[in-house]
Amino acid sequence: MKITFGGGCFWCLETIFDRIEGVTEVISGYSGGHQANPTYKEVCSEETGHAEVIQITYNPQIISCEELLNLFWKSHDPTTINRQGNDIGTQYRSVIFYHNNEQKDLAILSKSKLESSKQFIDQIVTEIKSLDKFYKAEQYHQKYYRNNSTEMYCQLVIKPKLQKLKLE
Repeated sequence: MKITFGGGCFWCLETIFDRIEGVTEVISGYSGGHQANPTYKEVCSEETGHAEVIQITYNPQIISCEELLNLFWKSHDPTTINRQGNDIGTQYRSVIFYHNNEQKDLAILSKSKLESSKQFIDQIVTEIKSLDKFYKAEQYHQKYYRNNSTEMYCQLVIKPKLQKLKLE
């Protein structure tokens, strides 16, 4: 099974979900826009309409879609429009791209439960949309934290998220 999430920089989400048992593959990429085969530079220009996303392949016998959705909500701030921390722009929006109607229903239900819980003071702005196209990001974006863990962004942004989620 596959599901696609956007919640800020794809390096962060990729690193988080890559550590989850039952997740067999995580690919960083772009989705939700109008331009075919966008580059990172084009996506950052905010002219393609794409978000930075990760596409997760998972084994539903080991981890459920509900569990992945729960981790998605915990891994970023779903109340900020086009922003996660200092990463600002439409490419950093919070979005769930479902691959089938079951995922759509689960995503809507999980968002509704989170809204009802009043865990967040501000309104949840996460979009829930059908996946149209997914474009794999350039190779240097894949497994970014694993290959660049000493870089400043990794130390200041990704590592604290991993610690918060007890994944490191």
